[in-house]
Formats: sequence, structure tokens, C-alpha cells
Amino acid sequence: MLHEYREEITELKTSDAHFAKIFEKHNELDEKITEAEEGRSYVDEFELDRMKKEKLKLKDEAYAMVLEYRKNKNQNK
Repeated sequence: MLHEYREEITELKTSDAHFAKIFEKHNELDEKITEAEEGRSYVDEFELDRMKKEKLKLKDEAYAMVLEYRKNKNQNK
């Protein structure tokens, strides 16, 4: 997720518990979705859709936090 912001993500995961939780939940959902899509676990289509929407919401929230962190970091230079 957001590979181009790897440095900021690493810093945020260690300094912001809320960000770390969002990041972890996103990765858990990604794994569950992949397992379901590859047929390694069963999830009905409605649950799969719900998980995809939640994953996207978490990614959007994490992205906004990364941008805010980057903006603040650049202002403090």
C-alpha cells in the first residue's frame, strides 16, 4: 500500500498508534480478500464487497494521514 511513501509510512507506524492500527487492519483485509479471491477461503460476494470497501476506506484514511505528515514534515524544515 502506498509504496512511494514507504519512508513516511515507516515513520508514522512507529510514531502514531492510530495510523499503525489502520495500516495493520488494511493489510489484514488485503490478505482475507486475496484468500477469498484465490479460493483458499469462502466469503460470500456481499462480504467480499464489504471488505473491499472497508479496505479502500482505510487506504484513503492512511493516504490522507501520510500527506498531512509529509506536509508538516516539510514545513518544519
